[in-house]
Amino acid sequence: MALQIGGGGGFRSLMRRKPVDSDRARAEGQQLAKELNILELVAIGVGSTIGAGVYVLVGTVAREHAGPALAVSFLIAGIAAALSAFCYAELASRCPSAGSAYHYSYICIGEGVAWLIGWSLVLEYTLGGSAVARGISPNLALFFGGPDSLPWILARHQLPWFDVIVDPCAAALVLAVTALLCLGIKESSFVQAIVTIMNACVMLFVIIAGCYIGFQIGWEGYKVTDGYFPYGVNGVLAGSATVFFAYIGFDTVASTAEEVKNPQRDLPLGIGAALSICCLLYMMVAVVIVGIVPYFAMDPDTPISSAFAKHGMQWAMYVVTSGAVLALCSTLMGSLLPQPRILMTMARDGLLPSFFSDVNKHTQVPVKGTIVAGICAAALAFFMDVSQLAGMVSVGTLLAFTIVAVSILILRYVPPEEVPLSSSRRESMGLNQEYDEEKGRDPLGDDICDTSQIKDLIATEAMKDPLLEKQHKGKMDEMKRRKIAAFSIGSVCLGVLVLTASASATWLPFLPLCIGCIVGGVLLIPGLVVLCCIDQDDGRHSFGHSGGFMCPFVPFLPVVCILINTYLLINLGGDAWIRVGIWLLIGVLVYIFYGRTRSSLVDVVYVPVAKTDLRRSSSGFMS
Repeated sequence: MALQIGGGGGFRSLMRRKPVDSDRARAEGQQLAKELNILELVAIGVGSTIGAGVYVLVGTVAREHAGPALAVSFLIAGIAAALSAFCYAELASRCPSAGSAYHYSYICIGEGVAWLIGWSLVLEYTLGGSAVARGISPNLALFFGGPDSLPWILARHQLPWFDVIVDPCAAALVLAVTALLCLGIKESSFVQAIVTIMNACVMLFVIIAGCYIGFQIGWEGYKVTDGYFPYGVNGVLAGSATVFFAYIGFDTVASTAEEVKNPQRDLPLGIGAALSICCLLYMMVAVVIVGIVPYFAMDPDTPISSAFAKHGMQWAMYVVTSGAVLALCSTLMGSLLPQPRILMTMARDGLLPSFFSDVNKHTQVPVKGTIVAGICAAALAFFMDVSQLAGMVSVGTLLAFTIVAVSILILRYVPPEEVPLSSSRRESMGLNQEYDEEKGRDPLGDDICDTSQIKDLIATEAMKDPLLEKQHKGKMDEMKRRKIAAFSIGSVCLGVLVLTASASATWLPFLPLCIGCIVGGVLLIPGLVVLCCIDQDDGRHSFGHSGGFMCPFVPFLPVVCILINTYLLINLGGDAWIRVGIWLLIGVLVYIFYGRTRSSLVDVVYVPVAKTDLRRSSSGFMS
């Protein structure tokens, strides 16, 4: 098989795929410190996931959607989040990199999709950190006597002549967390672990004290006349869609992959344990709160504090508020931790300036990227009320979840057959002469060989040798299987998009809505059936780091994951999509005028995996 010479222009640049282990990632002086174990990963995952939202969500969702069945909504949402967690766990153990979803999509799908995912993740973490910081000061003010009782230097102020309310407390907290992250991953993870444990203790207090009250009053919240499902199954499912966002944050664990001592073992366990702990705590809090106060009598703004106050425990408000502050601080750390690592990975790949790829020799963290990200998030937190932009954060997360699930399907059925080699790697493996001959045969430097002539030549040679004929037939069958699998994956993704868009367009008349759902089903179901019937690629076992976690129930689990995340994406609202669209358009321009021509894959040659394996084994034998 001939070498494919990579190009830097046109559609091909969008489809360039990088190897699992990037040379730049292993360059001297660019290594991150391997300091994290499974306990620290669990602390990072739980701390990044459990935010202050749980202290508010229980009231809103119980009153408007789930009623006493609130715990069931949390369970369903937790199972839906676990589908994405399974996909992340396999890719994180196979391809451990600080790039997370950006890195996975670059390996499995291509540079164009990877750039958009990385660009949207940058927006997600910046806005997420700013929004979280803005939420801390109102909760903190309660300890000083009320909403406007913070010291003057930390209180919010409205700038004269401008319709802007600045928040010095939020900006100061962002800068403080940024300084902590610059000290090193060991130090920052230790602090986050302490804050997370304290937050978990507050939640345990809510559970234990709530159970004490519940047994005293006979769990009156479950004795309502409307029954356990006052809004029916649809209400429980609507509640699940709302509380699903309370599980976002476990993907932060994947962004620390290069800093984990044993990523193949610890990353899947850390992701799974963090999500399980969050789900258990959420469900226990939900069971207790709806049991001590009827769902229709809950305060939508402060459901937990008001629930204790109704039973004579007004002092519990300070405990619950401290839990909210701790949760927000931990989530702030989880929002600011991944962003410089995403920027670092994109800079390693040449898509961003090399400034972001610098790793401090003493702390072994990307200090420059951390400082820039922290300053941007602090400026936003100081000047802007970013709560209205919260939907944009969800778009980035759900896009990443969706692409990670698609990457699992590609990895299992059509993993990359070729790896890009730089000139230094070609020289070390003795492939430079073959590369020069390929360019000599192809003066345009492009892979424009006549495929039909090659097939005819192989077939002619195969007729002379039965062994060659058998190998030729096996190769043709494998090519056919890959084409069918690729077409089926495309059909599934298109079917999911059409089905979810049609089901969400409730403003359409009944007939067009049904036609859209039928078309989506016709594309989705046959594609899924085909993927179930055909064999998965043998190369999946040797792709990346072997011996790690394997996502179960493929292709069902990734397809359901794609379906859930796409449905949530479509229902985020037009305003969020317009704002994200503007941001992505800016990203497209940055890629066209900077990243496309400076990518580390511009001048590489794509070599079949079998050929590189053969050269490695032969060079190892000769040495």
